[in-house]
Amino acid sequence: MSFLELQDIHKSYKMNKTEFPVLKGISLKFDRGEFVSILGESGGGKTTLMNIIGGLDAQYEGDVLLNGKSLHNASTKQLDSYRRQTIGFIFQNFNLISHLSILDNVMVSLQMTKLSRKEQRDRATALLDQVGLKEHRHKHPNQLSGGQKQRVAIARALASDPDIIIADEPTGALDSQNTQEILTLMDQIAASGKLVICVTHSQEVADHGTRIVHMADGVIDQDKHLKDPFPVTDHAEMAAKHLGFGAMVKMALKHMRYNFSRNLLIIFGASIGIFSVILMLGLGKGVKGYINHEIYSQIKPTAVQVAQKTSSEDAKKLAVTDSDVSRLKQLKHVKKVQLGFYTQGAQVQYAGTSSTAQIVQTVTDQMLAKSIKKGHQPATGQVLIAKGFAQKFNKKHPYKLIGKKVKVSITAMDKNHLPVVMTKNLTVSGVTDGSGGQLQPNLQTVKNLYHGKKLTFRANFATVMIDSLSNVTSVQDKIKGLKNAQGKARYQLTGAGAIVSTLNTYIQLAFYVLAGIAGISLLVSAIMIIVVLYISVSERTKEIGILRALGVRKRDVKNLFLSEAFFLGLFSSILALAFTELVALFANNLATKYIGYTIVEVTGNYLIFGIVVAVVISLLAALAPSSRAAKLDPIEALAYE
Repeated sequence: MSFLELQDIHKSYKMNKTEFPVLKGISLKFDRGEFVSILGESGGGKTTLMNIIGGLDAQYEGDVLLNGKSLHNASTKQLDSYRRQTIGFIFQNFNLISHLSILDNVMVSLQMTKLSRKEQRDRATALLDQVGLKEHRHKHPNQLSGGQKQRVAIARALASDPDIIIADEPTGALDSQNTQEILTLMDQIAASGKLVICVTHSQEVADHGTRIVHMADGVIDQDKHLKDPFPVTDHAEMAAKHLGFGAMVKMALKHMRYNFSRNLLIIFGASIGIFSVILMLGLGKGVKGYINHEIYSQIKPTAVQVAQKTSSEDAKKLAVTDSDVSRLKQLKHVKKVQLGFYTQGAQVQYAGTSSTAQIVQTVTDQMLAKSIKKGHQPATGQVLIAKGFAQKFNKKHPYKLIGKKVKVSITAMDKNHLPVVMTKNLTVSGVTDGSGGQLQPNLQTVKNLYHGKKLTFRANFATVMIDSLSNVTSVQDKIKGLKNAQGKARYQLTGAGAIVSTLNTYIQLAFYVLAGIAGISLLVSAIMIIVVLYISVSERTKEIGILRALGVRKRDVKNLFLSEAFFLGLFSSILALAFTELVALFANNLATKYIGYTIVEVTGNYLIFGIVVAVVISLLAALAPSSRAAKLDPIEALAYE
C-alpha cells in the first residue's frame, strides 16, 4: 500500500456559470523517501493539485488516501489536523510572518506540538543551525536575503517533523547558487525518509529529484523515475495539538509591538472616551460629597425629619401622633423618634425693637452642638436665636442677647379656625450660626404656649434617629414605603435630609447625563477599533493564509484578532486611568486649597468599570473583523498581494 495515493482527482472552477476543468482525472501514488517533482507549464493544474494534496482544498471529485485512509470527507478540523501533523509547506514567496523573528516563525509550527517551551526553542534553534541561520535567529524576515528566507521556510516546514513536504516553486525567486543550496537541503529532507513533492516549471529542478511527474492541461502525460527512493526508517511521530490560546495572545502582543506607533495612537484615542466617563462619574461623586459635607456639617446625617404626606393645611391632618412614633420606632435600624413642631412667622420684640422671624422649629437631637456659637440648648421657657436674626436687635454685639428676655408672639388657629396670638417672654439661651430669622425653643415651651391659650397642641413632624450612616438610605426608603389606609404613601421626608436626598438624586442624574455624553466618544472608539481591525485583517490576509496552511484552526485565527482587541481595550483603559488620576490629583489640590474639600472622587469601582467597559467595547468591536479573518479561504489568502 502506498503512503499517499490520489485516485481519479477532478477539479473544475466556475466562472459565470461556465465550468473550466483544471484537473481531469489525476491518479498517482507516492511513498516516503521520494523526491517527486511535478513538472509543467503555468496553468497546467500543478498548484491546484498541490492544494488538494496539502489539505487546503477539499472541493474536488475523486479521493486522496493517506496510509489507505480517505481524506475526501474529512471535516475542516480534521484537515487542520492533517496539515498540522502531516504536511510541511515551502512556498515560492517564502510566506514568512513579517512581525515575528526568524526563531518565532519556526516556532509557530512547534507551538502546535506537545513539546515543552524549552524543547520547542531548542528544536527551532537546531533547525535554523541545520539550514545555516542560527546566528540570524533574532532577526526579522525583512533583514534577510531571498535565499535566507527560503531556508527559514524550510526550517519551519520541518519543525513539526511532518511526513510530507510540499514545495511550491521553492527556487523560483532565487539565483543559481541559492537554488543549488535549497535543492541540496531538499535532498537531505527526502533522505531522512520524508516524501518531498516539489511543484516546478524548471527542468533543472525536476532533474534533481528521484521522480518526475509531468502535467499538461490537467492530466499526467509522463511519470518518470530517475532513481530509487531513499531508504525509509521508522521514527516516532511528534505529538501534535492545536495552537493554544496563550500562543495566540503572545503572537498578538508581538504584532502590536511591531506596529507600536500606530497602536499607540489607537490606544490614546480610545483612552479619551474612558477618561471622560470616569472623570464625570468621579466629579459627580465628589460634588455630591462636598454638598453633603457642607449640609451635614450643620446637622446630624443620621437624623431624618418625617411629616405626614398631605397637601392639606389642616393641623389635624398634619399632626404626627404617638401611634406614628410607635410605627416609626418599629423600623429596623431606628434607635429613637422625637416629636417636633414647625411653623412659619413669629413676632419678636426686644428693647423697643420688633422683627419677624421666618421660622420657628423646636430643637431635636438633629442639631449639632457646634452649631450653637455661644450659649446652650434651650430649656423650657428658653429659646435659641440665629446670629443673623440677633443682629437685628444688636448689630455689633449679637451675643449680648444671651440671658435676656425677648417677647415672642406666634399665631395659631383655634377649633373654629380663627387666628389666636400666643405671646410669651422667653429667655435667649444661646445664639446659633444661622444667618436667617430662625427661633428654636424646645417642644415643651411650644406646648405651654398652646396650653396657655387653651388650644390643642399637635406635633407636625418627627425626627427619626438612625443607628448608622450606612443605614440612612435604607431607612428613608422604608419610611417612604409606609402606606395609609388608602394604600398611598403615609409619610414624606422634610427638612435638610430630604433636600440632601433630592439634591443628590439631581446631582447624580446630571453627572450620569454628562457621563453618557462623554460616553459617545466610546462609540467613536469602537468604530475606530472596527476600522483598524478590518484594515489589519486586510494587511495580514497572507499571514492568515500562512497560519491556516500550517494547521492553525479558524477559532485560533479569530482568537488572534480578539486578543489584539482585548489588549487595545486594556491598554487604553490603563492609560485612561492614569490620565484620570493625574487630572483628579490636580483638581483636588486646587479644590483643597480653595474650598477645603476634594472635588473629584475616583473610587476603585469606577476604575474597574473603566477597564471592563474598555475591554468589552473593544471585544465587541472585534467580533465582526475577527470572524471575517477566520472565514478567509486559505488558498485565496495565500495568493493575496
